[in-house]
Amino acid sequence: MVLAIDICNTNIKVGVWDGDNLLFVSRLETDRFKTEDGYAIELKNVFELYNVDCLKTHGSIISSVVPQITNAMANAVERLTGKKPIVVSPGIKTGLNIKTDDPAQLGSDIVVGAVAALSKYPKPIIIFDLGTATKISIIDANSCFLGCVILPGVRIGFDALSERAAQLPQVGLEAPDDIIGKNTIDSMRSGAVFGTASMMDGMVERIENRLSQKATVIATGGNLGDITSYCKSNVIHDANLLLEGLLIIYRKNVPVKL
Repeated sequence: MVLAIDICNTNIKVGVWDGDNLLFVSRLETDRFKTEDGYAIELKNVFELYNVDCLKTHGSIISSVVPQITNAMANAVERLTGKKPIVVSPGIKTGLNIKTDDPAQLGSDIVVGAVAALSKYPKPIIIFDLGTATKISIIDANSCFLGCVILPGVRIGFDALSERAAQLPQVGLEAPDDIIGKNTIDSMRSGAVFGTASMMDGMVERIENRLSQKATVIATGGNLGDITSYCKSNVIHDANLLLEGLLIIYRKNVPVKL
């Protein structure tokens, strides 16, 4: 078994692979003040919840965009499993041909998602990762990672709107019945869902024009909701893309039979 952990700004996604079978997926809250003991206890509780023996893991791999807790999580995993985890960082084998100005600056989550997408989808590929930040990754027909687009995430954008505009409340990401809102909440939901879907469609069109060909469009991340179902583009929802990428990278760096 392989423990895969993806640390994002809001949530930590935890999955355990038994060969190619994903035994479970769990989410923890990202807490920059939690100690390694605290994370070890949370991980132990998750393993127990799903009746999986953590000591039977062959190894583990972590991707993180929150440097403040990367070491705490790595130490927690080692204490729990007895094995030092791989941390996705410059220098480990990924097989990804990165064509950006400084490949070392590329976020580990973006690398992991691209590795997974290349393993299972036709090229070129556009990946939307809708998390705390919305990240759009572009891979060309020659399997080269060309670069990405980054903008505020759906949730953080509307949280900021509520904080800065006194009369605007917190809203969920459910689509209203009509694109034209008749009240404040439905108006904001329309912006969140239909506005984001329109952004995705517009960016797909622009990127495909830049590539001069149609692309496979993938969406993943914690703020997807039903947004992709309102896109005019053909968008494939792949909830566990990053966990798959972590498993692939683990196998590239620990060539053992699992």
